[in-house]
Amino acid sequence: MSYCLNPACQNPQNADRTQFCLSCGSKLLLRERYRAIKALGRGGFGRTFLAVDEDKPSKPRCAIKQFFPLSQGTSSAEKAAELFNREAVRLDELGKHPQIPELLAHFQQERYQYLVQEFIEGENLQQELARNGPFSESQILSLLNDLLPVLQFVHDRSVIHRDIKPPNIIRRRISQTPIIYTYPTLTGELVLVDFGAAKLVEGLRETGTVIGSPEFVAPEQIRGQAIYASDLYSLGVTCIYLLTQISPFDLFDINQDVWVWRDFLKVQIDPKLSGILDKMIEPSLSRRYKSVAEVLQDLQPQHSPAQIPPTPIAAAIPAPQRMPAVQNAVPPTVAGTIVPVPPMQRVVPARAPTWRCVHTLVGHSHAVTSVAFSPDGATLASGSEDKTIEMWKLDAGKRWYTLTGHSDWVTSVAFSPDGAILASGGRDKTIQIWDLNKGKWWYALRGHEDRVYAVAFSPDGQVLATGSRDKTVQLWNLNKGRPMSALNGHAGGVEAVAFSPGGEFLATGSRDKSLQLWDWRNGRSICTLAEHGDWVRAIAFAATSSSISPLSQGGSVLATGSRDGTAKLWRVDVDGRGTLLRSMRDNSGDVLCVAFSRDGGVLATGSRDGSIYLWDAATGGLLELLTGHGGEVLSVAFGADGCLASGSGDRTVKIWRVGN
Repeated sequence: MSYCLNPACQNPQNADRTQFCLSCGSKLLLRERYRAIKALGRGGFGRTFLAVDEDKPSKPRCAIKQFFPLSQGTSSAEKAAELFNREAVRLDELGKHPQIPELLAHFQQERYQYLVQEFIEGENLQQELARNGPFSESQILSLLNDLLPVLQFVHDRSVIHRDIKPPNIIRRRISQTPIIYTYPTLTGELVLVDFGAAKLVEGLRETGTVIGSPEFVAPEQIRGQAIYASDLYSLGVTCIYLLTQISPFDLFDINQDVWVWRDFLKVQIDPKLSGILDKMIEPSLSRRYKSVAEVLQDLQPQHSPAQIPPTPIAAAIPAPQRMPAVQNAVPPTVAGTIVPVPPMQRVVPARAPTWRCVHTLVGHSHAVTSVAFSPDGATLASGSEDKTIEMWKLDAGKRWYTLTGHSDWVTSVAFSPDGAILASGGRDKTIQIWDLNKGKWWYALRGHEDRVYAVAFSPDGQVLATGSRDKTVQLWNLNKGRPMSALNGHAGGVEAVAFSPGGEFLATGSRDKSLQLWDWRNGRSICTLAEHGDWVRAIAFAATSSSISPLSQGGSVLATGSRDGTAKLWRVDVDGRGTLLRSMRDNSGDVLCVAFSRDGGVLATGSRDGSIYLWDAATGGLLELLTGHGGEVLSVAFGADGCLASGSGDRTVKIWRVGN
């Protein structure tokens, strides 16, 4: 079906593949590619439609937001248009997070403005509640641990959502094919949607504008003065509503001015969780949680079993079966029998921390997306969402100088093997090449059609590989500053690239959940490894296999990190074939970055919960857990002298060393 987007059309439904509405004659395709197929809802400023992208062979579904203010008066219409444009900017910034819908397009056609967003397949929590009844204590704990880091991501970017409620939380449906999990996991990934009410903090000096659903809105937000804690209030009210299935209006006694939600519980819950929820929904700001970090800190004991083996997952040869997350909170069934799903286990370190933070480098104004050491370990480069690259002198722990040239976020940085060149990729679709002997910009490489996510030098420094959201890997001849060839084979954006230590192979990780190994000189894919259950975000080869020789068996060892919450170790044989060795699962459910120590014995992974996990590469056991960042750890790198650098969403870089 094709649905006409003309608001005045009397008969908007048309047959498939129709180019113009048979009722009013309006064009049915937006930008010659997006076809609306069903109306999803409408409000005072526009409508939302389910649509398909006909420009892609798979015709993926997407969501179209059409803007047309119904309010009278020019000033109201102009204000609404301004808010719509701000929403587009916000969504483009926030859509980097996997649990926030990605903005695909923003444009005007004829008299109307449009947003095109990723469509999240699944049920929202309001629908889930209606189908399954009140949530359990374990489900609420899972919800909080899943959504609070997303909220931290939003707040770190100076944005307040202002409309958190069950209909705006969707449990993503990953697959409809039921296969039994071999490891306990959550039933689905929660996605926070509808940022139309969101507002930048610096714009909150104006009062009197009340946005949000009255049942879930904090008292100060009703007065037009929303703050970060207002989102925590709304999330807390969402939780007590899901626990009781009673309107929040009825859960508050206006005569006594107190919440009485416990009176409506079908079963009792842990007093610790009750206290956390009480503090989230406290009407008084002085007694309510001030930040996401405070809530997460109090939640931590709820997920710390007394004894958990240090190595929760054994060697995975052959690879275990996995089950993608399902859309509902009911355990999966096999032959009509309910299969119990145990609560998520948390991996704990085998020893107390021996590493300590020796420097916290402050200078970026936004999240630090990438860090890289120079070959001699004396210099550190850090790329940021603030569009800059900071160069740091490690002996002094101070900023040396700043490189500017990108027009959008810097997503990745890498030093050439001789340390004379720095390459950086950005959201502006370019790769910038910097002459470090002179400390300035040299030239730019252009050719990708979308954001550049990853850059990597070949071991001889002659070739640069870059991965992009346009699903390609581009190889560049740095002697000539020209493209050599493109590797096409992934069905999703390429998030990570890495050359093998000898330069024979190139490994690439993608949003299509696969890892590919390439004979890059001949442009040939050797093998595709699809053991991850979600995006492959990060890749790193061990520089040497001496410490993990039983794993390498004459080849090399590769690590990958994924949005499925695991880091995996692979053996890459001399012919370029890969074999899964083992999986390690972190506690956050999202491994954002990986790095090997120089001797290959330790694997560091950065996670969404702000922790750095140090794993024994030979056994897969967790050695240590490093904490201290106030945001997700987006990048890790080991230096020549054994120190570790980490870049975070909290805008800082930390340097870690083994202490006495």
